[in-house]
Amino acid sequence: MPIDPNFETNRERVGEENGVTVWGPVDPPEQLGIHGTHVAVDYDICIADGACLEDCPVDVFTWVDTPGHPESEIKVEPTREDQCIDCMLCVDVCPVDAIDVDPGRAGRT
Repeated sequence: MPIDPNFETNRERVGEENGVTVWGPVDPPEQLGIHGTHVAVDYDICIADGACLEDCPVDVFTWVDTPGHPESEIKVEPTREDQCIDCMLCVDVCPVDAIDVDPGRAGRT
């Protein structure tokens, strides 16, 4: 199941990690929620293949450790989502549809 494009409405903002908004539910290490707002990554389905990180022309993503998560023990975090140019490459290359970019959410990180 892909990331919920309406997560801002359907999920609760539960805090921040590394300056990035986190949307719940969160129950580590199995359930890590969605990280980011303008550029959002569903950590619960991300398999960390790195395609988004490699293809992003403005280096929005960085690796973070997620030890014990059943899908992967690292994830890509939209650390610099404010730099996103809305090219949608990350959305296009994600094999599990774990990323959503919404220009309408820009500036609401």
